[in-house]
Amino acid sequence: MIKLLSFADIISITNAVFGALAILVLFTKLDFKIHLSLSLILLGLLADGLDGIIARKFKKSKIGDYLESMADMTSMVVAPSVFIFYIYSDVLLGEFLRQIFLFIAIVLFFSFGVLRLASFSVMKEKKIFIGLPASASAIILLILAYFRVELIYILFSTIIIGALMASDIVFPKPGKIINGAALILIILTIIFQKGFFAFAPILLLFAIFVYIIGGAFFIKFYPKKQQKGL
Repeated sequence: MIKLLSFADIISITNAVFGALAILVLFTKLDFKIHLSLSLILLGLLADGLDGIIARKFKKSKIGDYLESMADMTSMVVAPSVFIFYIYSDVLLGEFLRQIFLFIAIVLFFSFGVLRLASFSVMKEKKIFIGLPASASAIILLILAYFRVELIYILFSTIIIGALMASDIVFPKPGKIINGAALILIILTIIFQKGFFAFAPILLLFAIFVYIIGGAFFIKFYPKKQQKGL
């Protein structure tokens, strides 16, 4: 079975490991466990980007696509879901009804995430994403939860972001410059977290929102570009 693995697959497994560790540390007694969990999930997202680069440069294995989807499921859907529920179940301790609403929102996000990642290889396009990328979805919800925004906002955000993941809305695949900027912001978020007025996670969140809004305009222009072979 190990013989089936390529170097890109090893990076995918690393992605999944980061996601699993992000969940496990939440149940430790570490004082900085929330910060550590967030950092591990973001490292998983970086590993996901790296395995894509390696897979494009070298030959894919037979199980590469399946392994990548399973790894992404761990780091971009399961781990963020647990992260959100952990933070707000602690905040809403004793408020059973509101915890039920949160539970329902997270289950919906989880379901949309499963649908998104299960259909990704089938609906894969060269220049566009169909539906909001799971990585962008995870970053938005992680940062909102990290800042512990009001429950009503996290409820709506979790459901809407999940629905966008499983939607038919078209989003452009970012180029090298945008990916490089995202890489820097993710690394800065891991290093500084809420330090220096939380500039890193705020900038990262702002960049993702710009990407989402830009994607809405992209829908109108992409068919014309596609006809021109761009």
